[in-house]
Amino acid sequence: MPQGSPRGTYLEVSESLREKIRRGEIAEVLPSQAALVSEYSVSRSTIERALAALRAEGAIESVQGAGWFVAGTGDRRPLVEKVTDLLRADGVRVGDRFPTEKELCERFGASRTAVRSAIAQMEGQGLIGKGAGRGREVRMLPVGRGTQTA
Repeated sequence: MPQGSPRGTYLEVSESLREKIRRGEIAEVLPSQAALVSEYSVSRSTIERALAALRAEGAIESVQGAGWFVAGTGDRRPLVEKVTDLLRADGVRVGDRFPTEKELCERFGASRTAVRSAIAQMEGQGLIGKGAGRGREVRMLPVGRGTQTA
């Protein structure tokens, strides 16, 4: 971004994001705030102002724990539900390795904070736990509204 823009850097960021949405480069989920900070080489508060401007005009929506979405698109369920569905869909078994925080961030386009919160909820439910070494493993499988153990 140009330094010292008379228009306001956050307006330039929001304009750039609006254009990416219009061209379809961002079709559903916006990159995390950390990724936007890095991409535009601006502060987090500048990104927050840019996102707030886009939200005010109805271009994007925010979902707690899930991220920012192009208005009218995307899966807005809490991240913990999406990760639980991942266990069901991928045919995971009790004792299998659970994906790392980094893998989950990349797969769902979520922040590390949101992923850690989902992992904590799943650990609290007994679905996952510390595995051998530094990773986590599946302890129970979600089945519908219940769970299944080995």
